[in-house]
Amino acid sequence: MPFEWFVALRHLREGRMQTALILGGTTVGVAVLVFLTALISGLQRSLVEQTLSSQAHVIVEAPERRPRVLPPPPGFQLAASVDKAPQRFRSIEQWPQVLALVERLPGVVAATATLAGPAFAARGEASRSVALRGVVDASFDRVLPLAGRMRSGRLRLRGGEAVIGTELASDLGLAVGDKLRVVTAEGRSGLFTVSGIFDIGNKEVNQRWVLVPLHAAQSLLDLVGGVTTIEVRVRETFGADAVAREIQRRTGLAADSWMTINAQLLAALRSQSASSYLIQALVVLAVALGIASVLGVSVIQKSREIGIMKAVGTSTRTVIKVFLVEGALVGLVGSIAGCALGSAMALFFSRLAQAPDGSPIFPVDLGPGLFAMATAVSLLTGLAAAALPARHAARLDPAVVIRYG
Repeated sequence: MPFEWFVALRHLREGRMQTALILGGTTVGVAVLVFLTALISGLQRSLVEQTLSSQAHVIVEAPERRPRVLPPPPGFQLAASVDKAPQRFRSIEQWPQVLALVERLPGVVAATATLAGPAFAARGEASRSVALRGVVDASFDRVLPLAGRMRSGRLRLRGGEAVIGTELASDLGLAVGDKLRVVTAEGRSGLFTVSGIFDIGNKEVNQRWVLVPLHAAQSLLDLVGGVTTIEVRVRETFGADAVAREIQRRTGLAADSWMTINAQLLAALRSQSASSYLIQALVVLAVALGIASVLGVSVIQKSREIGIMKAVGTSTRTVIKVFLVEGALVGLVGSIAGCALGSAMALFFSRLAQAPDGSPIFPVDLGPGLFAMATAVSLLTGLAAAALPARHAARLDPAVVIRYG
């Protein structure tokens, strides 16, 4: 065993009470760090997943029409009157070529063409206002995974089939195999067979979405051969902005990422992260002060031993290494115990409250990255906290401490 490790372990073993206190403080600090990070990361991940469960990462649409400049009315001296053009259903021009281009862009995982518009879903005397969505089931599922969220039936849109949410099915008393009539505002109607019922975890979406084959929606919404949006899924969730800008640059179309559409949610997440970082910094500072103070007391108590070691030829570098090893050992052992305690606290807290479906209301995100981060922070904190006492110990004069120590 190296000399520095032997002396460091002896110091820690002899000062059992001090060692227990410093290890306890480090363990609690790391546990708080792991618990807070796991809880906040889990909540953020859950919010993002809920948001993106019914929304593509990037939505591409035809740009809005430019406002019309109207001449002034007779008898008025006006330069001009600007009237915003009505925004009706407009198809993306040459959308198959645009779709193929988008699918080839770096960072894009999948893309699908959709057509959406308002309609009424009716069965017997009951009717509900819905959002009619014409999709291609296979490509739509790659952008918004829906097949795994089917409560009955399956995601299949062939001929006159439709897929609806659980809330709408309950409101209209529908089950798989039942008939559903869809009527648009212009009076066009179509009869569909319910092939599947989904639960996306969003009550409004479950109540309003009616998915039908793309060609059926084109006929009902009087946009034959056209689509209103191209929806995109990207590899990096928080890289959606860059992909949206690239799509807009290459196509000239309006492309909005989920980050732009949900700007308030993103601002709240960033504020939450900033608060978490502040708390973590205060915890690390408290742990560092605790380690430094205990090791500082150790230097004073063992100054005579340090003087004797230096008198018999122990180098200043070796003395410094002894205290750095003590700090590293405290940080390592404290990080292991703290990770275990923090994980137990996080898992216990996540099981305190559960949603009706059995999922935790407060999910936690425990992963290897979190434990590696906590261990690294604890080790660095231990080394940094031990640096000042080590420097003080190295400066001790052997003759002075042996005589007066």
